[in-house]
Amino acid sequence: MLIKTLLNYCYKLKSFVYKKVQIKNYHKEKCIEVKVVPRKKSKPICSNCETPGPIYDTSSKKRRFEFLPIWGLKVYFLYKMRRVDCSVCNKVITEKVPWASGKNTLTEVHMVFLARWSKLLSWQEVAKQFRTSWEKVFMSTKYIVEWGLNKRSMDNITSIGVDEVQWHCGHKYLTLVYQIDSHAKRLLWIAKDRTEKTFNGFFDNLGEIKSKAIKFICSDMWRPYLNVIKERVSQAVHILDRFHIVSMLNKAIDEVRAGEYKQMTENGYEPILRKSRWCLLKRKENLTEKQEAKLKDLLKYNLKSVRAYLLKEDFQGFWEYISPAWAGKFIKRWCTRVMRSKIEPLKKVAKSIRKHQDLILNWFRAKKAFSSGIVEGFNTKVKLTIRKSYGFRTFKATEIALYHALGDLPEPEFAHEFY
Repeated sequence: MLIKTLLNYCYKLKSFVYKKVQIKNYHKEKCIEVKVVPRKKSKPICSNCETPGPIYDTSSKKRRFEFLPIWGLKVYFLYKMRRVDCSVCNKVITEKVPWASGKNTLTEVHMVFLARWSKLLSWQEVAKQFRTSWEKVFMSTKYIVEWGLNKRSMDNITSIGVDEVQWHCGHKYLTLVYQIDSHAKRLLWIAKDRTEKTFNGFFDNLGEIKSKAIKFICSDMWRPYLNVIKERVSQAVHILDRFHIVSMLNKAIDEVRAGEYKQMTENGYEPILRKSRWCLLKRKENLTEKQEAKLKDLLKYNLKSVRAYLLKEDFQGFWEYISPAWAGKFIKRWCTRVMRSKIEPLKKVAKSIRKHQDLILNWFRAKKAFSSGIVEGFNTKVKLTIRKSYGFRTFKATEIALYHALGDLPEPEFAHEFY
């Protein structure tokens, strides 16, 4: 079977013909060169207004476009570009070709091919496996992401989650906004820093009408986010859910345990808190047999760490409530007990819970339907995407990689799927 026949079956070009196929050396490497010519009497199409027009002239040099590799050989389309004397644009413009856009040296189908693989592997690994450069993989992914961002729909967004992720050393953060509706879960927006100006940029980009359509929003207790949400989407039910509360409690327990262990060691007491960290932090049902035995021994002692652990376990009953009113009464009683306990790390948590009580109770008002657990799941994927490539030097590369992996963006369609 001729290669031309395969190309016509898999990737037929309208108004163009595959004329000649040869195996040649290019940069000391064997490759397949496919000469492409326009059909007789076909008019070139203006790349600006996409209107057919008369030929002004034809380039004497052939442009080279990289296509999908076949049997380990690189494939190039060779074509002499024409210029159109466009009556609509009233100037001479280079024609539009169906296999590439602009000044790209890669065919669109090849860019989609590389971009799809870059979801599974690091960009460096994709370049290595398909014998191309990191820059070409980046360019392909960038093209697909920009195409998808222009084509994606931002309608029917009623629930969002916002959080920050550290992406470089030195307290450099990214603000990420996700759609967490039941019908769609995706990354909507990404920007540098975690300031009010940064988060305001999302709502400026979304527009006032679509911002007013948001019904639920999940976030942590970061003050700039709280201020923007109150100002820009005051109609939405703002939820501070259990993930962030449990996280604060665990940090407080860990701080109490570490401080008490250090003090006991300095005073010469038996180090009974040694290797007890996960006994106090994990849920009972997740403990191993050794951890269960260790916890049983610890509960015999009147230690700050044990009292803090019991208060934390008691708070688990809060999530079983259905009524916001009864849940509010529980918070009041629990915070009073903590403030009397004289355990400083837990007292800080209690003060924070009291301060944000209304936002915490919104979790019950939303019928427990929305959770920042979805947001934290996305954050884990963000970290994995960055780690997969051992980090990105520039924000632009990070932005493209994250939109590509988590944005659920549309892709160009082709008559034939390449695998």
